[in-house]
Amino acid sequence: MPRLRILRAGPGTTIQDAGRRGWLRFGVTEGGPMDWIAHARANILAGNAPGTAAIEVGIGGIELQADEGAVSLGYAGAPFAVTRGAVALAASGCVRVEPGDRLTVKAAAEGSWLYLSPSGGVAANPVLGSLATSLRTGVGPAPLASGDVLAVDPAGEPTELVCAAEPQDNAPITLRVVPGPQDDYFSQTALARFFGEAYRVSTRCDRMGYRLEGPPLQHAKGFNIVSDAIALGAIQVPGDGLPIVLMADRQPTGGYPKLGHVIRADIGRLAQCRPGAELRFAPVSVEAARTELLAALERLRTTLDRAQRRSGDLSSERLLSINLIGGVYAPSDRAG
Repeated sequence: MPRLRILRAGPGTTIQDAGRRGWLRFGVTEGGPMDWIAHARANILAGNAPGTAAIEVGIGGIELQADEGAVSLGYAGAPFAVTRGAVALAASGCVRVEPGDRLTVKAAAEGSWLYLSPSGGVAANPVLGSLATSLRTGVGPAPLASGDVLAVDPAGEPTELVCAAEPQDNAPITLRVVPGPQDDYFSQTALARFFGEAYRVSTRCDRMGYRLEGPPLQHAKGFNIVSDAIALGAIQVPGDGLPIVLMADRQPTGGYPKLGHVIRADIGRLAQCRPGAELRFAPVSVEAARTELLAALERLRTTLDRAQRRSGDLSSERLLSINLIGGVYAPSDRAG
């Protein structure tokens, strides 16, 4: 059975599948990827089923080696530097790593998370039906560390793929928010401030939540409610008036009023922000949020349409000979 040997892994490098669904009512954190769209792209490029477990790589990067058989890895997410041996690879795609080959991922100037999805999936025993790692609760596989070995389920041998990078947002990033369910706990002045002024991602951010720095929001009815469920993207506002957006490892319930929820289509954009990133927020309806989610799913559906089958040389020089602006083209497709 092919294996991936971890030679080096930065802090917080974990295994994440779609998440531990169906256990929130028992107080079990759902987990799953911080950027669900990038996670899904990596799986598509690897030829895996939706939600298959992948390696979530943060800004600490990772270096790994294939043992006992070749492994193909779909990868997508932040525009990190990905190299196989000394060869630089495209921003995203699927790469075949032969036994003894090393794949290295290093953070670049932007982005926070990149996903490596072994074709065939990780061969491990699920915990409560999932391979998602919850760092705060210790449920699921332990974070990856040097010396760890991951078995990979035998799979077919997908052709290597080069895929154009997703367009990057320019600051300030505007995230869309569905107000509620406790937006009535804030004055109209506070709501206008939240939707009218800029915030920054605090250094106090992790997989549980992203704290924001900016104008504090005044509560109109106090800052305590009867604890209720916390959904992905919930914007809690504690007593200091500074919002917290709850992310993948959020707690199941909470007792601070929730001004609104970042829409699911925008969660990955927020997740990829580093501390100091400037954010703005815009209110939208539930119907608009649904439309944006369907559009994001449609873009995922066309991932392979924008990829190009490749083999052999994936060097920077080779990639520069291909137009990656509006898609990916083989040499035979070029004019002239």
